[in-house]
Amino acid sequence: MELGIGIGWRPEIADEVEALAGIDWVEAVAENLCADHLPDSLLRLRERGVTVVPHGVALGLGGADRPDPGRLASLAARAELLGTPLVTEHIAFVRAGGPLTASPRLEAGHLLPVPRTWDALDVLCENVRIAQDSLPVPLALENIAALITWPDEELTEGQFLAELVERTGVRLLIDVANLHTNHVNLGQDPAKALDELPVEAIAYVHVAGGVERNGVWHDTHAHPVTAPVLEVLAELRSRVDPPGVLLERDDAFPPAGELAGELDAIRATLRRAATVPATAAAGERTGVAVAGERTDVAEAVSAEARELTSTPAPVPAGTRDRTAVAQTALLSALVAGTPAPEGFDPRRLRVQSRALAAKRADVVAKVAPELPEILGDGYRAAFLAYAGSRPMSGGYRRDALDFAEHVLIAGGPADPAARRRLTYWWQDRSGARPPRRATRLVRAARAALVGK
Repeated sequence: MELGIGIGWRPEIADEVEALAGIDWVEAVAENLCADHLPDSLLRLRERGVTVVPHGVALGLGGADRPDPGRLASLAARAELLGTPLVTEHIAFVRAGGPLTASPRLEAGHLLPVPRTWDALDVLCENVRIAQDSLPVPLALENIAALITWPDEELTEGQFLAELVERTGVRLLIDVANLHTNHVNLGQDPAKALDELPVEAIAYVHVAGGVERNGVWHDTHAHPVTAPVLEVLAELRSRVDPPGVLLERDDAFPPAGELAGELDAIRATLRRAATVPATAAAGERTGVAVAGERTDVAEAVSAEARELTSTPAPVPAGTRDRTAVAQTALLSALVAGTPAPEGFDPRRLRVQSRALAAKRADVVAKVAPELPEILGDGYRAAFLAYAGSRPMSGGYRRDALDFAEHVLIAGGPADPAARRRLTYWWQDRSGARPPRRATRLVRAARAALVGK
């Protein structure tokens, strides 16, 4: 399946994406699409023959729990609606706690790394098989960027991905920006990871921008693609010709001309790397398939591995429980201020914790733009103070409601007019059922009078 060159479709740049020349396909965040109808922009793209791939962010296949059937059904429905050739997700956990630990459910609101251990691999593989059985098209999984690493890991990233592919036959979505992030933050060599992973299993590649602050690389998707990231892309292209390459941008969207320039830089990098005569040496050194020698994944998997894929052994007793305890302890330290689990770098955990709180503030401001409007310059400080003591237990819209309730219970905002506006906003959205039209009109009139 050849995809070509693509770009991440986002509502904020829908018009720009439609106007870009040379776009073969787009990727859309699955959770941002309705299950029964598509935005007009995506409909027009599909009518032009542009492939649309749904990219999930909420399954948490690396988590201790088995995948939620409702989330899988939603992802499957979007795949059917889009007529896509595959769907993608991440090798990550996004929530912890719950029945396996008899503790409150915690949501990270972010993709967190799974430990590269045999226990975690067993859990991940079983979760992947469950997902594959529930989806109407093949699944590909993405390596993630990390600020932290687990102690006592037993496998490198490349080895972990190779084992995952061998056991499940899942395809890979390799994010070269994430490989660069892990190089800067964790000292992991991108070239070594590429040498170890089964490049013939790559479905497509992500390229994205980020920024370095105080020696830590932040995978923001809000900055231009940097030269080091393009160098990792070239390393990958010297080993294999990927079926697709996609530019990701999620915030601080530049003009269309800058997006086109980044796409041109990606194309130029792929062309140059394709002419470098280093692939044969790389293949001889590592035994991986190189450009021109790709084989189907099924052919690369041994007979024993194929037998395991068709009749897998269940996850050993206690493995999910151990994974749940470890992930809950880490997430609790990140979002609830509990002590750092043994073996983790407390300084790095503080960096990750601040990053999670900042992301919550940013996303809540997007899903509920009325909140920063009502609270003004005090919004961010108030939200970060709230996030430090109140872990997220649901989605971002629930988080917005909980934050507004927290502010009101604490007696804020100080300005009476702002307090009334926040009260009306919370009442409109927190009831058991949405307010009737007449109620909404009355509250809108009150808010208008308050604002005068």
